[in-house]
Amino acid sequence: MPTHRLLAGLALAAACLLALPAHAAPPARGYGDPEPAQFAGMLAAHNRARRAVGVPDLHWSAEVAAIAQNWANRLRGANCAMQHSGTSGVGENLAWFGGAHASPADVVALWVGEARAYNPATGACAPGAVCGHYTQIVWRSTRFVGCGMASCGNSEIWVCSYSPPGNYVGHRPY
Repeated sequence: MPTHRLLAGLALAAACLLALPAHAAPPARGYGDPEPAQFAGMLAAHNRARRAVGVPDLHWSAEVAAIAQNWANRLRGANCAMQHSGTSGVGENLAWFGGAHASPADVVALWVGEARAYNPATGACAPGAVCGHYTQIVWRSTRFVGCGMASCGNSEIWVCSYSPPGNYVGHRPY
């Protein structure tokens, strides 16, 4: 895996919960778009983590991917500063990789690695640990994912958006 640094705030801030704006509609339920070649393996990596805890597979959404790519492009314009978008109606995971190219599998592995810090019995992260990226990936009611990536010199910023969002305070992902 390439050298990387992941910046995140509070565990629940790591995968944002946002409300739908009046002009945005969630993707059509039950239909998935083809995963673009540059993200080959991203959907499969998400679904391996979901199957491990017995939740239904995600589907790729071009609409949700456009949200993620637009935010990755905006972050590139801001020197890839790690900041959540505030986009309504989606959950969001961010990752920053410096010094090397990351594959979609590397990105998901980084987030799924947070499972070590998640305690299913309590529904909480270990003290001082981050696990909100992981819980967004395995959130039972989430059905769609779409991702984007932008390069900033020799670093990359990755954004995955999720619909419907997860990480509701007081609720467990599965």
